[in-house]
Amino acid sequence: MKNLIVILGPTGVGKTDLSIGCAERYGSPIISCDSRQMYNGMTIGTAAPSQELLSRVKHYFIGNLKLTDYYSAAMFEEEFMTLSSTLFKEHDALIMCGGSMMYIDAVCNGIDEIPTITDEVRAKAMSDYNELGLEALCDELKVCDPDLYNTIDLKNHKRVIHAIEVCRQTGRPFSELRTNTKKERPFNIIKIGLNIERERLFERISKRTEQMIADGLIEESKTLLPYRNLNSLNTVGYKEIFAYFDGVFTLDEAIEKIKRNTRVYAKKQLTWFKRDKSIAWFDPSDVDEIFKYIDAVVG
Repeated sequence: MKNLIVILGPTGVGKTDLSIGCAERYGSPIISCDSRQMYNGMTIGTAAPSQELLSRVKHYFIGNLKLTDYYSAAMFEEEFMTLSSTLFKEHDALIMCGGSMMYIDAVCNGIDEIPTITDEVRAKAMSDYNELGLEALCDELKVCDPDLYNTIDLKNHKRVIHAIEVCRQTGRPFSELRTNTKKERPFNIIKIGLNIERERLFERISKRTEQMIADGLIEESKTLLPYRNLNSLNTVGYKEIFAYFDGVFTLDEAIEKIKRNTRVYAKKQLTWFKRDKSIAWFDPSDVDEIFKYIDAVVG
């Protein structure tokens, strides 16, 4: 049986370093499951692996998309399955590393086949959100899909907008298309979760944010200004720097906002991952214990 080793955890915890160690130990390439590192031109703000690391180990799904490309967890699942079927012919184990919760679930559990949303439907939903507001879209969702309306996070505009897109595209309630049936995979899945005490994690996030600034996040963000309204740039780090450019924040305030919003995202990731009882949790420094655990499963 082939094995997929999934390295997951909150942002800033140290997943990249462990993935390199695992890749070199098991002779595997690394498949990234970070939904923002896939976009070209966002290297610093997404903490993408350095050129030195990319030269040490073959990576997939790093900088492979244009900023204007539409991408989704369903598309990632499909492309991952195609890629892995090829890579497993040469490798007994593959490493998948990242913190994008939906992308990890799409690979490990499968995702319902939602029809592709046309550019016109997507543009109209976003236009309605910008002009009419989130409440108007929630009211529409209550009519077209009351079951989903009663269970979805109505404050999460991305999920509400996507639900509206699906309802409009298909003419059916989104909830009817969701089966939540776990798919069988032709490989074994080993999930390694990394976590540390919250104070240490927050300190790592703070230092990493300051390193991003030192590495040129301001300059990188300037090159991305023409694309600031794209979904690919609706992410922590760039949003705060764009606000700094607009005069909304001072640079120091923007940096503190990045740290705070990254901490919030890290907590959301941990809340999501903690629901998955198949994850084996380790401190990222316990490399020997992690390898011992993987070796016992892989055999």
